Amino acid sequence: MPSLILVVEDEYPLQGIVEETLIERGFAADILSSGEEALTLFRGGTKEYKALVIDVSLKGRLNGWDVARQIREKDPAFPIVYMTAATANEWASQGVPSSLLLQKPFAPAELVAALSNLLHLVAAPSPRAALAEDKAGLDRAKPASGWLRKSE
Repeated sequence: MPSLILVVEDEYPLQGIVEETLIERGFAADILSSGEEALTLFRGGTKEYKALVIDVSLKGRLNGWDVARQIREKDPAFPIVYMTAATANEWASQGVPSSLLLQKPFAPAELVAALSNLLHLVAAPSPRAALAEDKAGLDRAKPASGWLRKSE
């Protein structure tokens, strides 16, 4: 069964491109236009979303930063990919830790790579679990590479 991705984008042409890209690469997607809709679906728990792809600038009360923070309150490790054309400079102060940001326009392959990397990180054992499994104390317990972390 393909991983279900929650996508929030209020520009209809981009919705279609993102949805087509995800489906072609083996994902399933629920495409929404507002942060309020996304939170309602996510909190409802009727579907098992694996990641959030969200535009930062949305119509309505909530922006992408707000939605991501509220989702992370419920699931602290939930993978999040932000998309933005103009507010990339706000990522360090507004984005959640261990998230990725794609500057619009981006290549469809960049979106797939970002999702795949975040999903792989979530699926990887924690450093503590890796140490417990690795009685020889080899380097398996090192934290993930720093390229995913927000600039400080």
